[in-house]
Amino acid sequence: MTTAPHQTHAGSDRAADDSPRDTRSRVVVLGASHWHMPLYQDAIRRRHVVLAVQDDDPQAATELASFLDAPATTLVEEAIAYEGLELAYVLSAHDKMADVVQRLIERGIPFVLEKPGGVSLAEVERLSKEARLAGVPSAVAFVQRDAPVESWLRRAGTIFYERMTFIAGPPQRYPRAGNAWMLDPDRSGGGSFLNLGPHFVDLALRHIGSAPEITLRTSSALHQEAIEDHATLILSNEGREAIVEVGYAFPDAPTKRFCNFAASGTEGFVSIDTDGRATFTDYHGQTEHAVIEVDSDPLYADFVDHVADSLSSGMRDLPGLEDLLLVMEVVWATSTRHGDSDA
Repeated sequence: MTTAPHQTHAGSDRAADDSPRDTRSRVVVLGASHWHMPLYQDAIRRRHVVLAVQDDDPQAATELASFLDAPATTLVEEAIAYEGLELAYVLSAHDKMADVVQRLIERGIPFVLEKPGGVSLAEVERLSKEARLAGVPSAVAFVQRDAPVESWLRRAGTIFYERMTFIAGPPQRYPRAGNAWMLDPDRSGGGSFLNLGPHFVDLALRHIGSAPEITLRTSSALHQEAIEDHATLILSNEGREAIVEVGYAFPDAPTKRFCNFAASGTEGFVSIDTDGRATFTDYHGQTEHAVIEVDSDPLYADFVDHVADSLSSGMRDLPGLEDLLLVMEVVWATSTRHGDSDA
């Protein structure tokens, strides 16, 4: 199922006839079936005019296109052929991401990219270099940056030791969501560490600096899939240390996940629990208590708002491909693509 590209989308035609004219940026969505799309779609509809929705699955493309009042297509080339296209949201399957982004760079189209950006470090390195040389703006959805969890962790001051744990539901939820390819390491690029870990590797690099020493343990023992369902990473930088633990080890339940965060630094000690209870204890022994939002789902709408607000200035204040490359250098420093591994 495809639709022929038009010179302008019907929504923009209507906007041209109305007064005042709709000044929202014109975008396409590539990868309608991605499990994160429900977290993006309300904000995309509110902040953008959608010219086309693409997905390999025609039903997924049609359903999201109906919600976004846009044409649907199964072909990337058709989706990005619309005149006036200002931005692409790329949530394609991991093994197709690099090709999709390459086409956007060749056309000079700015893009928002879900991690990991490909299935190998070489792909991300190439895209980062080519986007930089072509001057094509990019934004990567590292939604935990400056979110409530990171803001509370930074109360510890200069962080010397931290631990971030994020345990999500079982891997079988991906086939149910139409993303069975996530269980194939050749198509996904890895398992729970590649999927969940980048957010927290990004925070760790921000908190303790570059990580010349990397220790990683992974296991697929719980679910016996080809991808790992649990991973523990230790990053060390001149005595400072960050531990990242992620996994598909939480039951399929309404609570969705377990998370826990702690940091020790120059100002004191911070802890955050799954229910949002947070404490900060300073070096005078005084403890403050608060309840903060730890659910990462609402952060995607905030991210879309930041994208829309900064598109005209090249999204300079948002993390981009070069930030993604730094994170994926850590994630792919040791092989996690074929079951158990250690380094």
